[in-house]
Amino acid sequence: MTLGGFKHVWVADFEFRAAPGERPEPVCLVAHEIRSGRTLRVWGDELKAAQCPYDLGSDSVFVAYYASAEMGCHLALGWPLPANVIDLYAEFRVETNGLSLPMSNGLLGALEYYGHRGIDALEKDTMRALILRGGSYSAHEAAAILDYCASDVTATATLLRAMAPVLDQGSRVAHALLRGRYTKAVARIEDAGVPIDSDMLSMLRQHWQSLKDSLIQRVDGAFGVYEGRTFKLAKFEDYLRRHGIAWPTLPTGRVALDDDTFSEQCKTHPQLRPLKDLRQALGQLKLSELQVGSDGRNRALMSMFRSKTGRNQPSNSKFVFGLSAWLRGLIQPRPGYGLAYVDWSQQEFGIAAALSGDARMQEAYSSGDPYLAFAKQAGAVPAHATKASHASEREQFKACVLAVQYGMREESLARRILQPTAHARELLKMHRRTYAQFWSWSEGVVHYAQTQGKLWTVFGWCLHVGAGANARSLANFPMQANGAEMLRLACCMATEAGIRVVAPVHDAVLIEAPLDELDARAAEMQALMRRASAIVLGGFQLRSDVKFIRAPERYLDERGTTMWRVVQELLTEAQAEGAAA
Repeated sequence: MTLGGFKHVWVADFEFRAAPGERPEPVCLVAHEIRSGRTLRVWGDELKAAQCPYDLGSDSVFVAYYASAEMGCHLALGWPLPANVIDLYAEFRVETNGLSLPMSNGLLGALEYYGHRGIDALEKDTMRALILRGGSYSAHEAAAILDYCASDVTATATLLRAMAPVLDQGSRVAHALLRGRYTKAVARIEDAGVPIDSDMLSMLRQHWQSLKDSLIQRVDGAFGVYEGRTFKLAKFEDYLRRHGIAWPTLPTGRVALDDDTFSEQCKTHPQLRPLKDLRQALGQLKLSELQVGSDGRNRALMSMFRSKTGRNQPSNSKFVFGLSAWLRGLIQPRPGYGLAYVDWSQQEFGIAAALSGDARMQEAYSSGDPYLAFAKQAGAVPAHATKASHASEREQFKACVLAVQYGMREESLARRILQPTAHARELLKMHRRTYAQFWSWSEGVVHYAQTQGKLWTVFGWCLHVGAGANARSLANFPMQANGAEMLRLACCMATEAGIRVVAPVHDAVLIEAPLDELDARAAEMQALMRRASAIVLGGFQLRSDVKFIRAPERYLDERGTTMWRVVQELLTEAQAEGAAA
């Protein structure tokens, strides 16, 4: 398949405005058909009164730069979505992912990369400000906005011509259409939004500053590491010594206090989770930035294809799943509805087993408990061992599997399992002996990346590898990036089947349905996720688990239940004091 196989090639751009958390409000549209040279310019109320003015059928292709925005405008206008979409933003990312760029990943940066110039960046900012101003526009302003929109269409058409030779190679157009298909799914997901308890959010915003001191007093009682609102390093180091907790240090000898280190340590020492949440809440939490619309739905830009592995990378402060785990308690289905959180079981292990062709690893995954199966295959537990009878051994082998996935070294694994380094070293050796085919494949991946300078997923998402690339990141790329392919495909199939997906979350999706349909919709979602995994992995299927949240229940992440409970108690006290005053 090539671009020449399409009868019509429409390049289009909408200008729109959208308040935080709200659906887009289209201002104008310009569309240009490459073959005939026909150009359409549609303004304001004409958009709302008109049907889609260009062909959407299977013999046409819709081309845009960051096409989920255009698809969102289609949905806002009640227009059908095109059968075929190519997003030149995604394709530019494929061409440059991992490279150092002279400019950004935006349209102007992409043009510059291919030796073309767009409009001046200052002019672009000025026009965006005019569009976002809202209100009524003079005839002169309307003409200027339409001209600006047309300049983006011209720029996108220029970029398409520059990229056409690459797009017409091999199966590239087919892969581009699959990525374009995902932009339609993202538009539907962003249109739906995550249901939020707006009243609870309002209370948190109202009382948050006054709650901080009470929160410190309540949580820090178990740790004694704060003086006022200040976290004292010396007191924290004393706490670690008193409780015999080994903690990673910086080259300076001071303990590391970054979020990643705290998160890792909380897996071994879960009693530290409230302290981690407290530090994050006091230092980073900006509830005012969480984007919730007037209908109580959290809508944030999914920032698709932004990470090197092709995963979404939405704003941590604007998207509810980017906030601390305890704040997921704000997620609550409306009356009569429920949510289902459907996530793949041991996804990375399953992907590694399938792509490497390691039969023993595939057998372990197919057993339903790869961690216990690994222990049995390594001869560390008897064949009749169960999760209940050998819980401790299973946890250590689970930690070893995760250590391999994260590129963790023996010292870090030893800290995780609270065992000597020699024991952690032996666990890692067992993994190498048991899954020799996987290790041979993984080392081959790293060697190929370092010598050829590229890695690909099954659908052509590309990482360009430069000198000095981290070998552990390269080894993990096939699992992460093909996991992203799998999630994108599952989101496409689900939204096309009418399942209301309200959020993709790494290796999971959150769906919404009326209570009497929730079980059936969740089962359908699981079936589609099995199918997506089989398509990506050449027939090997991955399992999934489901967590249900039925109104009036709220989503509670087990990592944040303690913090959520404490905050709720403090809110109740604050309201009582306010009522008594």
